[in-house]
Amino acid sequence: MSGITIGVASETAAGEKRVALTPETCKKLIARGARVRVQRGAGRSAGFTDEAYVQAGAELADDAAGATAQAEVVLCVQAPDGERLNLLREGTALVGLLQPQADAARGEAIVARKLLAFPLERLPRTTRAQAMDVLSSQAGMAGYKAVLIAGQLAPRFFPMLTTAAGTIRPSRVLIVGAGVAGLQAIATAKRLGAQVEGFDVRPETREQIESLGGKFLDLGVSAAGEGGYARQLTDEERAEQQRRLGEHLKNIDVIVCTAAVPGRPAPKIISAAMIAGMKPGSVLVDLAAETGGNCELTRPGETLDIDGVTVAGPLNLASSGAVHASEMFARNAFNFVSLFVDGGELKYDWNDELLAKTVWPERKDEAHSAAA
Repeated sequence: MSGITIGVASETAAGEKRVALTPETCKKLIARGARVRVQRGAGRSAGFTDEAYVQAGAELADDAAGATAQAEVVLCVQAPDGERLNLLREGTALVGLLQPQADAARGEAIVARKLLAFPLERLPRTTRAQAMDVLSSQAGMAGYKAVLIAGQLAPRFFPMLTTAAGTIRPSRVLIVGAGVAGLQAIATAKRLGAQVEGFDVRPETREQIESLGGKFLDLGVSAAGEGGYARQLTDEERAEQQRRLGEHLKNIDVIVCTAAVPGRPAPKIISAAMIAGMKPGSVLVDLAAETGGNCELTRPGETLDIDGVTVAGPLNLASSGAVHASEMFARNAFNFVSLFVDGGELKYDWNDELLAKTVWPERKDEAHSAAA
């Protein structure tokens, strides 16, 4: 029998449809010498049947305890709730989007159970880590879905159409933020035939935006930061940015906001005054709603009508594309776990920055052995 067990239980977060293990990655983990146990129905919402997991070599468990209580490694999309965490034995490696510092009780439970937590949102943004970068893979799905939501809410066509009733002008779409989600949004809006612009305070994104067929909106403000993210703007920069942006938005039909600063609330870019200056029938979809929103009128999980302008704050958009989002997430998770699962054993190399900088709480420079 294989030396270690990798467990996967159903997700507990409300509305979460993704799963951290697919039959494809299940096969790969078994090939690396692991035993895999999956809770019945864990992949159903993402389109993966229990039978598919069995055919891939997994064992099925009737409940979360059966899948994870004796596992040395547990994979998840979002952090399990406190009850599930308490099922895990000491020393278990927990891998997923855990956000231990966002919930004090969760962080305390991880520490109390002496779990080896690997919050994948902490993964260093390096070339070697790209194949493990769940934030990027999930942001791509979210950016795609955000534009589809905008298209559904907008009371107009996106493409230019020539009809017997006359010519329909293309919608003018502005994507705020040109990270992975923003670039996917630009590409999607362009495919739908809209006239697309991209705005980002990092000047190096111009080439990326233009390569996708978008026009770079230059407001004369640069905030290039480290690690591919934007830095916080100064008060003067923000005032100038908002003045110029407010004028520009008067002629925009659809805005999709995707701007983020790691570890901080989303920057407020679109003010109430800007929304008030937009045309009735305009739409804003705020992908940053989960971290406070890029628009100061955004309410997470709600769609509002602000004097004829629709402001939507959808949550967990990646989950709405659960099949492909799960496939990407599971591959990312497999690539990360492969750093320490080898030949049916756990081998942690704490000199590897991908492990050392992802693990939480941060570990000191001392020898650590795998959990027995």
